[in-house]
Amino acid sequence: MTSAHAAAAAVSRSASQIDAVFTFIMAVSLFFFFLVEGLLIYFAVKYRRRKASEAEATSDVTSNLTLEIVWVLIPSLVVLAFFTYGYMVYRDITTPAPGSSDINVTAQQFFYEFKYPDGRLEINELRLPVGKPVKLIMTSRDVIHGFFLPDFRLKQDIVPGQYTNLYLQPDKEGTYDIFCTQYCGVGHSTMRGKLVVMLPGEYAKWEAAARKAARVVLPLSEKGKALLEKSGCLGCHSTDGTVKVGPSFKGLYGREVHLEGGREVAADEDYIRESIYDPGAKVVKGFPNIMPTFKGSLSGDDVAGIIAYIKTLK
Repeated sequence: MTSAHAAAAAVSRSASQIDAVFTFIMAVSLFFFFLVEGLLIYFAVKYRRRKASEAEATSDVTSNLTLEIVWVLIPSLVVLAFFTYGYMVYRDITTPAPGSSDINVTAQQFFYEFKYPDGRLEINELRLPVGKPVKLIMTSRDVIHGFFLPDFRLKQDIVPGQYTNLYLQPDKEGTYDIFCTQYCGVGHSTMRGKLVVMLPGEYAKWEAAARKAARVVLPLSEKGKALLEKSGCLGCHSTDGTVKVGPSFKGLYGREVHLEGGREVAADEDYIRESIYDPGAKVVKGFPNIMPTFKGSLSGDDVAGIIAYIKTLK
């Protein structure tokens, strides 16, 4: 089931609760809308002037205490009911469920990084078993991002320098979209992830395979390719010559690169390494200076693998 097919149906308890709140508010609002408009039309017809020539005396009633109390009390009770119901649902969906596991989420222009309790890292893909509650502990490396799961009716801002939390318990198998709701830069529209909800047995098999794959020794260039995909680099850079937010990696190694300010440098190992750790030091002409630093998230061995892969893109 994809999110497009599941959008109309609630896929978690929180989604059902939030839908119920909005349904309640809409139903009550429609009831009073039709009541007020119906009375308005009724009185306009009943008390209309019959003939233009007739002089009808205007009623001398200036107030009605009972009516005034009613039309103040009833709207106040309705608003109080909206608040109480909404607060009860808010309190419920922001309270961690017993036995929930912690998953760390780090947002960065322009991808999400998910770190599982066993140390595994995934980029832009979060996998969870059906019925297992989780607590997402979220922070940002750069600007404010918004973590939005429309099928779950849940959204939480991700703020640099602090942690925010989102509690989640998927109840239906499927693949669901993750969007960023804060304009976080020119690549904002490409900052998309997916939540894959799996049956417990299938999740256990995937988890075992993922742990095993993490121990497989890859050739250096293959490791570099995997790191580029995992780190979200290919969202801004292509490997086939296509120009995206950043320059293409195809044919990059050994080429003369034109920089802002008129300088030219050779794209050698030092240039690529510097561009990964300090991307603002040498900005390619014609491209915005928006690339985040990967210093601290990519080791020296990781960078060596990326360089080895870029060398193969002739």
